[in-house]
Amino acid sequence: MDRRVVMGPSKPRAPEGDLATFARERFTHGGVAHDVYRKGKGPSVLVLTEMPGISPQVLGFADRVVALGCTAVLPSLFGTPGRDPLEPGVSGALYGLSSMVSVCISKEFTVFATGRSSPVVDWLRALAASEHERCGGPGVGVVGMCFTGGFALAMAADARVLAPVMSQPSLPVVLTKSQRRTIDCDSATLDAVAQRCDREGLRVMGLRFKGDPFVPEERFQLLRERLGEGFVAVELEQADGHPEGPLKKHHSVLTGALIDAPGEPTRAALDRVLQLFRDKLLAV
Repeated sequence: MDRRVVMGPSKPRAPEGDLATFARERFTHGGVAHDVYRKGKGPSVLVLTEMPGISPQVLGFADRVVALGCTAVLPSLFGTPGRDPLEPGVSGALYGLSSMVSVCISKEFTVFATGRSSPVVDWLRALAASEHERCGGPGVGVVGMCFTGGFALAMAADARVLAPVMSQPSLPVVLTKSQRRTIDCDSATLDAVAQRCDREGLRVMGLRFKGDPFVPEERFQLLRERLGEGFVAVELEQADGHPEGPLKKHHSVLTGALIDAPGEPTRAALDRVLQLFRDKLLAV
């Protein structure tokens, strides 16, 4: 299912996908196992969900990856796959809170510490290697959203990752001034990504809304300094987001705040992400 919710004169929102159209498998590495949802044919693109889990809009984005001629691979790291986090009532809010609490106490994720990669990145690298062998192509793409945004950066140290995208990278959670100028990627890994940018022409794309309290300007400035021309920043104005977005300040570039219409800045940002996958994974 691919539907758009339009109420009255409202602008078109991000499309929603149907979990039932994706195949579920179990992937294990290093004693850690997670369900993985797959769909499509062609080179693989890992779609790492935002909080609180694989939502209908994240599935809708994955469907667009499939339409390119790629295999969308969605690891379920937290939350309930397919559940709508915006469902009305108390249950929706409790669902989001429970997902956040679960990752805060999990040893797989680094939520508050500065300059550290989350342990789950090792598992994701192994998944990317497996998917590359399985799907073929020149390499793999990765898009991380919100909580998982920085995972795409850390994974880019692997030569298999040719198209890394960070959409509103939100870790570490900003509680102090120093946390504004950091990202959840250890220094050695960030150096390795910078070396790939210099030697191979790797480009790491980052998307955010200006004024988003979860993704401070200093975070992108750090990436500009560390990666140079290797960091491609796509920064949107708050006025560019969907007027009926779920948050007071726009946050989710590819899902909740997307205005799905040609000529809209958020749609242009989405199209740049999809074009990156075409250029790096399909133009051979």
